[in-house]
Parts: sequence; structure tokens; C-alpha cells
Amino acid sequence: VQLQASGGGLVQAGGSLRLSCAASGRTFSTYPMGWFRQATGKEREFVAGIRWSGGNTYYADSVKGRFTISRDNAKNTVYLQMNSLKPEDTAVYYCAARVNGGSITGDRNEYNYWGQGTQVTVSS
Repeated sequence: VQLQASGGGLVQAGGSLRLSCAASGRTFSTYPMGWFRQATGKEREFVAGIRWSGGNTYYADSVKGRFTISRDNAKNTVYLQMNSLKPEDTAVYYCAARVNGGSITGDRNEYNYWGQGTQVTVSS
């Protein structure tokens, strides 16, 4: 599985960005996907996850109500819509695939493949 994340950039606090993650190599529609982020000097943390069908989603408390994860299986793409961005959202954002199946999870060790990351910077 190859994952290509894009859509990062510099935005002012309160602004919005939409990240995309294009997948190739295996049947995209059969496995959960997740977004993680890693700020400088911190561990990589879970942001949001989505079931293979798109019907179930799961969010970190820090982004609930502001971020929305979605997927388009016809386009082999998962999205992360980020609204009301805060400076503390600044990080490199990674998409990940859990190709062995199972439910969506916030445990990064359960994800098998990772994209290269896209930088999100929120200025105050």
C-alpha cells in the first residue's frame, strides 16, 4: 500500500484546511484508515479514524467538533477537514492504513502503512 498525503500549509488561527490521502496498491475499501499528527518534540498522536465503509468514525478529544474525517472509496482517498484551527494543531500530519482489518483504533501500532506526512502550521 502506498499512501500520499497532501493539503497541508500555513493558516491563521480560526482558519480551515482539508488534508487528502490517496491510497494505491491494495483494495482501499476494505480497511480502516486513520490520521495522526506529530508536533516537534512530541510523540505521534491519534487524530481521527474511519471504518472501511465510512459509517463509523472516531476522534481524539482534542479535535472533536472541529475536525471531520471522511473517505471516498471510489477515489481511494481519505480526507481530514480541519476547521477552527488552533496553534496547538501545528504538526506534521500522517495518514495511515490498517490493512489487516479490524475496527478503527487510536493505537498507532495497529496501523501497517503510513504516508509521508504533510506539514500544518497554524499561526496565532
